[in-house]
Amino acid sequence: MEENKIHITRVKLGNQGLEVSRLGFGCAGLSGYYNASIPHEAGCSIIKEAFSKGITLFDTADIYGDDHDNEIMVGKALKQLPRDKIQLATKFGFFKSGEEIGVKGTPEYVRECCEASLKRLGVDYIDLYYQHRVDTSVPIEDTMGELKKLVEEGKIKYIGLSEASVDTIRRAHAVHPITAVQMEYSLWAREIEEDIIPLCREHGIGIVSYGPLGRGFFGGKAVVESLPAESLLAIHPRFTGENLEKNKLIYYRVSNQAAKLACTPPQLALAWLLHQGDDIIPIPGTTKVKNLDNNIGSLAVKLTEDNLKEICDAVPIDEVCGGREFMEVNVKGQKKGLREFNVSRLGFGCSGLSGYYNASIPHEAGCSIIKEAFSKGITLFDTADLYGDDHDNEIMVGKALKQLPRDKIQLATKFGFFKSEEEIGVKGTPEYVRECCEASLKRLDVDYIDLYYQHRVDTSVPIEDTMGELKKLVEEGKIKYIGLSEANVDTIRRAHAVHPITAVQMEYSLWVREIEEDIIPLCRELGIGIVSYCPLGRGFFGGKAITESLPAESLLAIHPRFIGENLEKNKLIYSRVSNQAAKLACTPPQLALAWLLHQGDDIIPIPGTTKVKNLDNNIGSLAVKLTEDNLKEICDAVPIDEVCGGREFSVFSKFEYRIANTPRK
Repeated sequence: MEENKIHITRVKLGNQGLEVSRLGFGCAGLSGYYNASIPHEAGCSIIKEAFSKGITLFDTADIYGDDHDNEIMVGKALKQLPRDKIQLATKFGFFKSGEEIGVKGTPEYVRECCEASLKRLGVDYIDLYYQHRVDTSVPIEDTMGELKKLVEEGKIKYIGLSEASVDTIRRAHAVHPITAVQMEYSLWAREIEEDIIPLCREHGIGIVSYGPLGRGFFGGKAVVESLPAESLLAIHPRFTGENLEKNKLIYYRVSNQAAKLACTPPQLALAWLLHQGDDIIPIPGTTKVKNLDNNIGSLAVKLTEDNLKEICDAVPIDEVCGGREFMEVNVKGQKKGLREFNVSRLGFGCSGLSGYYNASIPHEAGCSIIKEAFSKGITLFDTADLYGDDHDNEIMVGKALKQLPRDKIQLATKFGFFKSEEEIGVKGTPEYVRECCEASLKRLDVDYIDLYYQHRVDTSVPIEDTMGELKKLVEEGKIKYIGLSEANVDTIRRAHAVHPITAVQMEYSLWVREIEEDIIPLCRELGIGIVSYCPLGRGFFGGKAITESLPAESLLAIHPRFIGENLEKNKLIYSRVSNQAAKLACTPPQLALAWLLHQGDDIIPIPGTTKVKNLDNNIGSLAVKLTEDNLKEICDAVPIDEVCGGREFSVFSKFEYRIANTPRK
């Protein structure tokens, strides 16, 4: 496809008066991410080259590059171009703290970021200023109020949002017109067609497509060319292992379509986007002039309705393998929950390494499975001071951490239970909170705990007292985030009023769903993440006591759902789930986990295992795509009123969340 004589037209982005080139330029890659960062001189050269060919919309953000390198580089390029001919877009919202990435949308932070970006870019105004991700702890009306003031002061011209939900966009637009939303949109990321695009068209809001080439996939990254050593794509779910091998088939089909239309695969992918409407502006980036010319060539590709259908058919969304976002995601930036806490989409529950459902395994073997999980992208590891004889589990996890990069791990542990000869009890006094935390830090041999839960609620101590001490531990740097486990709605609300709760850990699986009625709605209201323990029904959906016998040491032999007539009746449920899994070409545990994963990005299952084959099987759940019909059929296969036996061991049943409140202070 001939590129060098193509005229890049100009279009309205939204209905607020902003006019931009039909194709923009994403500058992020000039400062690394998918390849090595390039010198400022080279970056300025490619930006100027893009401008000379008719591109006038340039996109950056304050988070791109080390020490805001990308904005500084773009600012240098602007000094060599006519400012009034450029539409400059940048973003605020993310912040880095050590290895953590969080999101902030307070009015003070909005202004602080804008002033800093203006200074780094060396400009008097920003054309289009986006909130990069939504801060679920701050009303969007507050964030927009400050952005509106910046418009009135002339520091920004137009306001945008990125990765915002329909509700957030509507509410923001009511404060001040939104000019554009920036969303991932490409041949293999099309979910915004269902909700965001119709809303934007209703309100006259433009759509800027980031990742329009599927993070370089449709340009051949990892397919026709190897990934650079520095590329973060090496840990992206769609670019790794079996997922990549399966996705290559999609690339080959797109390549065949491109050959039929006498263009290149990236031109076809961009042309498909351009044909979705003049209100959609792709912003592909590159460090190479030949790729820039190739991208511009997409504007000359003409597609018929039949072509568009054939291209979509070549990329069936349900055949795309792997999530669209990096395994380590800021869930809060995507959906509500896990405030400013980056975790892998799937965690690892360590308790089973020290017994309970099977014999405990040696520390060397336990460390090996933890390291294996980490090597496959799992970074959230969950333990507790109760697990194992003499706190064995925390000690084992501590040994594993010594063999892993601590700053890449999200370590969760818990306090609250105590054992005496006669009973198991719960204690939440401030003194006990501190005593347990100090002991866990010592056993784990770490300086801090990422997420520290109260394991069960002490009904004799006001939650405000327990939280007061946990808040002090946060201030002292001994813990980073606070969680609750098996807490009821009232307790969570009162705790959250003392200090933000990052996550609640609750039993949640196909056969334990009561939290859908009260806990999940509350957590979404408050921006609290949900960690699902026993996501496989204590191994039931993995076949425990059905396709394999219970080990002699297993406590499941006394669990109400795994004994006698209850077990026999529950086997019918397993059989139905197994049939559903067969229909969807996955295993029963993959189906059970995939069902959970489809309940929302704010829900993080933490299955555990002692076997690598089970670990791999669990991770495979991330590639299982379920439709609304599938989800309904799976629920119908497990009617809650047909599940036989209580969900908890009798000794722990008195601590279940609905009967465990704390006294008022």
